[in-house]
Amino acid sequence: MNITKEQIDDLNAVVKVEIVKEDYNDKVESILKNYRKTANIPGFRKGHVPMGMIKKQYGTAVRVDEVNKLLQEALGKFLQEEKLDVLGNPLPKNQEGFDWDTDDYNFEFELGMAPKFDVNLTPKKAITSYKIKVDDKMVDSQVTTIRKQYGTLVSQTEVAKDSEITGTFVNEEAGIDNQATFEIEQVKGKKNVDALVGAKPGDVITLKTKSLFSEPGTYQAALKISEDQAKEMNAELTFTLTETNKREQADLDQELFDKLFGKDVVKSTTELKEKIKEDGERQFVQQSDQQLMNDVTERLIDETKFDLPSDFLARWIQSSGEKPMTDEEAKEEFTRSEKGLRWQLIEGKVVTDNKLQVTFEELKDYAKDMIKSQMMQYGQMNPEDKELEDIAARILGNQEEVKRLSEQLMNVKMLAFFKENVKLKEKEVTFDEFVKEVYN
Repeated sequence: MNITKEQIDDLNAVVKVEIVKEDYNDKVESILKNYRKTANIPGFRKGHVPMGMIKKQYGTAVRVDEVNKLLQEALGKFLQEEKLDVLGNPLPKNQEGFDWDTDDYNFEFELGMAPKFDVNLTPKKAITSYKIKVDDKMVDSQVTTIRKQYGTLVSQTEVAKDSEITGTFVNEEAGIDNQATFEIEQVKGKKNVDALVGAKPGDVITLKTKSLFSEPGTYQAALKISEDQAKEMNAELTFTLTETNKREQADLDQELFDKLFGKDVVKSTTELKEKIKEDGERQFVQQSDQQLMNDVTERLIDETKFDLPSDFLARWIQSSGEKPMTDEEAKEEFTRSEKGLRWQLIEGKVVTDNKLQVTFEELKDYAKDMIKSQMMQYGQMNPEDKELEDIAARILGNQEEVKRLSEQLMNVKMLAFFKENVKLKEKEVTFDEFVKEVYN
């Protein structure tokens, strides 16, 4: 057997594999002899079928199978030994006049080579790292939400502007038949509010889907459709009121503080607000970190320039897809996936150059920390290390879990690396300012 590589250009190569009879013949002969021992052919006793008949009936199929096995094994070994960094998988070239009814074979495979490039971690313009602060408005809003959540419902005879109402929305043509509970404060527009205020249980009110609620999430909860769908259909609804209540807010006392945080953890309204602010800013770190990761990713993709073997990759996508694709469809699919591929290559380069690989010990410690955190949420504050070790061992025995946790830990490592090495500028914002700036 002989394998050679011909470099077409920096991104494309052809591997040629020559297989001769001596490479496969002994294996083929052995398989055919075993076939002869077990073959059931009318007119011949088992084990006494002429070898010529066995070869005529099974010889070509066995030879093709063994040559293909030999070919795939040799090709994989060659790529590994030569340390060839390829994209996708080798593509067999169409070879006119190829004939299996010979002894020696020549195969050719196209390779798409990974590009060589450097990653510049000092972008032209510093990337914004947001520090989201919880302002007084947000704290007060959260306090109100808590007081409502832990308050008591007082039944009313008719709907008022501060009522919480329950009823059923129906529009048969639009497929809407849903019971919902919501506050009048969530209803949008004076016309809609006026239609509901003053209504009594059993009344039927006519409303329209368009511009009914102030928040997009309320459409999904109340009507099981999105805000966009509600606007587009602008359908007429009947709302049958079944219940109206006023929610009396809970007192800000020690009983409420203990329900929220445990006995005597918080002892005053001031401490409650400080706790809400502290917890909120801790949660916002996750959002700002995710946004930083997104922004670094986008900037590195934009500023790291390299070519890809696009024609090869389009053909590889076409050959490996579950459904048949035209040339045009394959090119479009490559265009859609190109950005993701570029990031995979950049990420791989950063990981390799900076030795950010995840070790098993790091993965085990990460799993134990996650398990401990989850156990603390359920009141188990000090689990024993052996218990954590046992649970982690069971989790890491599942390959899917290993893959998932490894990806999470690698994201943590990448984020920490970027925070230390990428040119950043910190910007302090409120959550509303963050949403407005990031999501425009």
